[in-house]
Amino acid sequence: MRWDNLRLTDAGPDDPAAPLFARGAVARTFDTPGFRGMTFYEIQARSIINRVPAASRVPFDYTINPYRGCGHRCVYCFARKTHEYLDLDAGADFDSKIVVKVNAAELVRKELAAPRWRGQHIAMGTNVDCYQRAEGRYELMRGILTALRDAANPFSVLTKGTLILRDLDLLTEAADRADVGASFSVGFLDPDVWRSVEPGTPDPRRRLEACATLNAHGIGCGVLMAPVLPYLTDSPAQLERTVREIAAAGATHLTPIVLHLRPGARQWWLAWLSREHPRLVPRYLELYGRGAYAPRAYQERVTTQIRELATRFGIGRATPARARRLPPPPPPSPQQLTLL
Repeated sequence: MRWDNLRLTDAGPDDPAAPLFARGAVARTFDTPGFRGMTFYEIQARSIINRVPAASRVPFDYTINPYRGCGHRCVYCFARKTHEYLDLDAGADFDSKIVVKVNAAELVRKELAAPRWRGQHIAMGTNVDCYQRAEGRYELMRGILTALRDAANPFSVLTKGTLILRDLDLLTEAADRADVGASFSVGFLDPDVWRSVEPGTPDPRRRLEACATLNAHGIGCGVLMAPVLPYLTDSPAQLERTVREIAAAGATHLTPIVLHLRPGARQWWLAWLSREHPRLVPRYLELYGRGAYAPRAYQERVTTQIRELATRFGIGRATPARARRLPPPPPPSPQQLTLL
């Protein structure tokens, strides 16, 4: 595997062993419980603000991704396929071989100052989570947020990581200068499903508590209710309980998304399903037999139920009042790694 070369050598710019990155990449492991079995490839990225392809159906044009691969280990993660571009696999390698762009903050500051940059909105956490467990050690987001704050550049963060509260001071300072938003990904609350399909993430209820904290401090925070898992988290009772607790957290908005299974994620998910819920395999093959997405009728039924529940519980009626912002709480331990 080409990444093994980084353990012993410093690849030059023309070395095919590391075509995407500048020199200085090294591999590192940490002998701590939270990182056991993981390898971190610390690289000097050549650029950090990415233009989103025009064909992508997303409401933003630019992203920052300080990591590739994710220790959250979500079985269904749509970004798994991207690890194959690095000659790593979309399964165990995605979960345990994490690329860390150690010069991310330096590059953000440099690229924001470039004459061609026009202060466009930047989305973070849209590929892999920028507040995954590795962030507790590398702290790349503090430098990135500081650069965005200093440039008064608008941005948003999507995360499952409660570690975002560590940076509440920078988020509130940035929000005084530009449009800043956040969203937590919380697709369900069932503790057994959570432990099985999102084993590296904080408890969904801790995420909702963090959502409430951000809103209390004037950072508008909503919830991406994703993914809704067919036959596992889509019963009317489960949907109602989840939406009720999202509303109780003061979420400013709620966006439901049914599970989709793109290449890479599809194989990993079906392998998990065959081990944990073999009786559901035929039903999933029926739903997803023709592609990555569940049939439109199923998607519309589920998303309509969720939107009706959101209206019923009053999600979106109130927005955080920045004029009544509370002082930031003491920063939590970087050990978001302890899963409660």
